[in-house]
Amino acid sequence: MLAGVEIPDWLKPLAKASEAVDPTQLSRFLPPDDPSVRKSAVLILLAEGNNGPEVLLTERAWTLRKHAGQMAFPGGGVDPADGTGEEGFIRTALREAEEETGLDPAGVVPFAVWPALWVPVSNFGVSPVLAWWREPSPVAVVDPAEVASVHNVSVHALADPANRISCLHPSGFTGPAFTIGDIYIWGFTAGLLDKMLILGGWARDWDPSVVVPLPDRLVEAAWRTGGRRPEDLRRLTAIEHDLGRSDGNEPEGVE
Repeated sequence: MLAGVEIPDWLKPLAKASEAVDPTQLSRFLPPDDPSVRKSAVLILLAEGNNGPEVLLTERAWTLRKHAGQMAFPGGGVDPADGTGEEGFIRTALREAEEETGLDPAGVVPFAVWPALWVPVSNFGVSPVLAWWREPSPVAVVDPAEVASVHNVSVHALADPANRISCLHPSGFTGPAFTIGDIYIWGFTAGLLDKMLILGGWARDWDPSVVVPLPDRLVEAAWRTGGRRPEDLRRLTAIEHDLGRSDGNEPEGVE
């Protein structure tokens, strides 16, 4: 846990586990020692909602050139003005979250920064920043060209086995996914949420053998905005498209 930070008791198991988390627990792809790797950060923001803990997620705009329509953590690339090290990643995550959702960063208390995860296909090094939303502020779509909707998603709903499936991508790879009402969470975001549930002590047993194909609307969005036809997606290699089965994937919230 970051020095001098006070957080509520319900977050302490996650903070404690984050102190000793090994990057290989989060992903099999670790950033190489290469200056070409683009540094970025995402914000895993947790608040105490009316029915227990909640996490902030965005739905990416359906017109974006990458990961259109996917659920994501707020996040993006590190700007030079953000600085370096953990403080730089924290500034990046907070800045991007404010730009995407309009949240007031003054009410956010970062308490941990997970090791960077490498995304080979885009050469991103992504550092997840965990934070407590001490004073929740109104959030909404700021720029419809970037974000389609903003959601506070129940952690207990994420942990509910009835809402958990394995997602089958047209490439043939599977990974954890969540279905809560009309919300479908998969890929990099689902992989990190899966780890968050485990490290935070919220995880419940679920059946990963329940495999459901990625919804057509998301496959079609990838085709439409990324220039790949569905049959092209089926030919992707494991490195070209890894679904985040706790292995990592190109972050939906990073451009």
